Amino acid sequence: MAKRSTKSGTTTGADAGATGRAKRPEVGERPAAQVETRVTALDLPRGALSDANEGYLAKCDEKIGFVPNVLAAYAFDDAKLSGFAGLYNDLMLAPSGLSKLEREMIAVVVSSQNRCFYCLAAHGAAVRQLSGDPVLGELLVMNFRAAELSTRHKAMLDFAVLVTEAPSTIEEDDRSLLREAGFGDRDIWDIAAVASFFNMSNRMASAVDMRPNAEYHGQAR
Repeated sequence: MAKRSTKSGTTTGADAGATGRAKRPEVGERPAAQVETRVTALDLPRGALSDANEGYLAKCDEKIGFVPNVLAAYAFDDAKLSGFAGLYNDLMLAPSGLSKLEREMIAVVVSSQNRCFYCLAAHGAAVRQLSGDPVLGELLVMNFRAAELSTRHKAMLDFAVLVTEAPSTIEEDDRSLLREAGFGDRDIWDIAAVASFFNMSNRMASAVDMRPNAEYHGQAR
């Protein structure tokens, strides 16, 4: 069989198959791009801040490249920003029997139960960064029980969920499970404090429709 010419103006059988294939028409509807420019749904202009708080926001911008929207949201009132930032930094960064990663894990699992978009984006990114494991970050966001967790971490996160969903049912047996997993009484306090803080923070973020900084979505992927 004679071969067809491949000079200009003619095609081979393979070319015909590639170029002659009809393009499938698009079906359905493409979602709009999710671009956020606002911090919350409330119109609360930035207030006059103390030198300490101005310096704190500047330090955040210098260190991570942006000011987290949760801080921008509280910046309408100097005292409220001081109160929030002070408690957050004490719970999440001060010395503790819980590592920074463990505290971030609690933050994500509590936020998952509450479906808090802001905290899942921000603290999911923190778990990915601190653990070096993007899969762990996704599992904690979606369903921590699907993750391969140590006895320590499973007990810690089960207790955080209990604080979130049914605090009035907590009994000594629940605290005993934490002790059996190796936690001391100060550690139990810290687990409860971090879980409680993020329940408050989740509810505030959802109530005012707080939106995460776009930078969080792509971090440590």
